This record gives sequence, structure tokens and C-alpha cells, in this order.
Amino acid sequence: MAVRKFKPTTPGQRHKIIGTFDDITSSKPEKSLLCPLKSTGGRNNSGKMTVRYIGGGHKKMYRMIDFKRDKDGMAAVVKTIEYDPNRSARIALVAYADGEKRYIVAPNGLQVGQKIQSGEGVAPELGNTLFLSEIPLGTVIHNIELKPGQGAVMARSAGSYAQLLAREGKYAIIKLPSGETRMVLVTCRATVGTVSNPDHSLESHGKAGRRRHLGRRPRNRGVSMNPVDHPMGGGEGRASGGHPRSRKGLLAKGYKTRDPKKTTSKYIISKRKK
Repeated sequence: MAVRKFKPTTPGQRHKIIGTFDDITSSKPEKSLLCPLKSTGGRNNSGKMTVRYIGGGHKKMYRMIDFKRDKDGMAAVVKTIEYDPNRSARIALVAYADGEKRYIVAPNGLQVGQKIQSGEGVAPELGNTLFLSEIPLGTVIHNIELKPGQGAVMARSAGSYAQLLAREGKYAIIKLPSGETRMVLVTCRATVGTVSNPDHSLESHGKAGRRRHLGRRPRNRGVSMNPVDHPMGGGEGRASGGHPRSRKGLLAKGYKTRDPKKTTSKYIISKRKK
């Protein structure tokens, strides 16, 4: 997939860079796999705003994605590659031999008509989901489980991937997209290949209105606020604001926020890139 640049006929078109959507084969989603998605506007169940800069946006339906890939021993045929408004990656509609249909996160290069499988003894080919104990070392993977049977939680966004580096006993060593090297149980599953839509990072909205369609409201800087609203606010003229920090006073650059006593720290071999 590539990106499109536009002639600067308007201020909004000048900086607009969007995907070509060449890989999408269907514009109508599978109705049986849709469910309503309520827009919160950043409010919790009592109506209090807990997340700022959220609101509006186009109405969406949620596509139920199969992150577990637990239908073992049965091949599925890729029917369509579709756009999903809820994620940066493309999704694929697959139909199993027994007639069941499911959505999966589409790997880059997956084609309509291609067959995919999951489970024990499956070939480590594009789109197939295997246990980490059966994937060859050095293979590029995505949609990785953190706990067996939990479903994929790591390397799911557009263009992301991890690499299986080694196996030691009951653990596999994986280099994650963040640069972190971590141990994961070999009984966890992962899918071979990289996530689709790798050019997503090159896109530029071009104008504020396109952000509003996505449900993002204007975000103003802490420096431009008053002291009552933000620790970096206030001062005469255009004051620098002091050390960069969050609205709650947490330092933003260089300050470690991970709990050193966290029990899962023992599985991290090297931390993510600074």
C-alpha cells in the first residue's frame, strides 16, 4: 500500500497525506460480526469527564475481532480485506470450512482466496497462528499473547512486528516493537508476518476537521493555561513553563514511571529504547 499527496489547492489539501486504500476489497462489513459502539465523549458512568480532548466524531460500529485464533485444525479462506475505523491496521474476513466467519487483524501481504490455519503442527507461513514453541527462530511475528489463551495483546497496530530471538526452557525471548526484549511462555500464540497498512505512520491529516471526524477535540498546551489549570501555566508573557510535566505534576521527560517492584519486571531482559 502507498500514500497519496494532494495538490495544494486549499490550505487543508496542502499538507494532506492519506492512504490509497488499494488493498481494500470490500466496503460493506459482515453484519453478523458488528455490534454497537457507544461514544463516551471522555465521560465515565457518572457523567464526569475523565479523559480530555475526546468528543464528536463519526458514528461507528465495532467489528468483533478474533484475537485468540483458537479454531485449531480447520483451514479458513480469506474472503475480503476491509477498513476498520477502530484500528490503524486492516482487517480480513475469513470463512472456515464449517461455515463460521471471523474477522482477524490482516497481516501485510495477505491475499483474498489465501488459506490460513492455527494450532499445533501448522506450517509457519504468513497469516498462520502457532505456538511460540513451534515458530522458527528469527521469524517476524505479530499478534502475540502475553498469557496462554488470553488472546493477542502485543504488536497489533499498523506496520508493527516483533521478532522471535531465542528459546530458553519454557520461555521464548522476543524483541518487541518498542525495542524491549522480553520473555514470554512458549505456550503463548503468535501470528507469522507483520501487521498490514505499514504506511500508516506517513499519513498526515492536513486539517483540524479530519481530526474532528475521528473524535479528537482541540488540545491546548499546558504552557498556555493558568496556574490553576496546569503546573506549567501562568507567568508574565510567554513564559517557558519550567520542567515539562503532566497536568497532575508527573515529570514528562526522563522520569521513570514503571514500578521497580512490579512482578513482571523479571521477564524483561532489556528495557525499551529511551
